[in-house]
Amino acid sequence: MTTPSASPQGCLDTADQLLTSVPRGTRGAWPRACAWLLRLALETAMDDYWLRSRPEIASMQARSPQFLVLDRYAGRHIAARAGYAWSALSRAGHHHSYELGLTAGELRRLREMVGAVVQELAGAQVAHERGADD
Repeated sequence: MTTPSASPQGCLDTADQLLTSVPRGTRGAWPRACAWLLRLALETAMDDYWLRSRPEIASMQARSPQFLVLDRYAGRHIAARAGYAWSALSRAGHHHSYELGLTAGELRRLREMVGAVVQELAGAQVAHERGADD
């Protein structure tokens, strides 16, 4: 397995490697590592989007406000999927003894979702504030 580059696609590629073959010595830990890689891909794509469209939003230290205003700039569809994926991946990245981790199937579904959001954010026009009826 290679080290991911600090790009959304690099993180997605490394997550794909984890989803197709479990590296020796990572049995049991790979699902959490995959979740963190997917979350990093999403966050990096968000950072790129905000730097391109609204640098003042990119400078926010907290991630939650960026997701809260994403629908006004990138649209509800992108914002809803991005928020859901980020929340699910954040929850999966932390160990709770009373919860099972994500399955490979769940991680593949989240990978598809994050991949689509990454592409949509990369292709989004420079944002302008949208109306609430959007």
